[in-house]
Amino acid sequence: MPIWADRLVQSLKESDISLVTYVPDINIHQATQLVSADPYFHLVSASREEEAIGIAAGGYAAGRNSAVFMQSSGFGNCLNAVGSLCLPHRIPLPFIINLRGGVGEFNIAQVPLGRGTKPILDVLGIPHFTLTNEDEVEPVVKGAIKLCYASRSPVGICLTAQLHGGKNA
Repeated sequence: MPIWADRLVQSLKESDISLVTYVPDINIHQATQLVSADPYFHLVSASREEEAIGIAAGGYAAGRNSAVFMQSSGFGNCLNAVGSLCLPHRIPLPFIINLRGGVGEFNIAQVPLGRGTKPILDVLGIPHFTLTNEDEVEPVVKGAIKLCYASRSPVGICLTAQLHGGKNA
């Protein structure tokens, strides 16, 4: 398993996140495989990103720290759930977002939201951090999660092709 994925999952665990919801994606699969294999976590696959956010928010309301894995195009799908659920109700969810539309992208449909994800996070007032190499993973993920819970607000942790090997399939 790639070092970045191992560091990401270990950082989630050390940050007391035990519920992970996600919409399947080739690149986050490297991390969700590790989550699935660890009995500490409860992994829930969703059909859409707003569903994943709803499950994670419910987990948080029940006392379980949660994270949501998604692709940048899926982030576009869940804006209403973020804006009408997470933000006004101060639900701290780390969004692990695989950024598409950058280096090596072959699918033109992925480019607009790949480029738009960080500006949209800015407009919503959601802090975000971009990971480009595996040495950044542990300190950035742990720091972002601390900020998430201290501010009771979502944070974005953006994964790039440079981090996970550039598979844009």
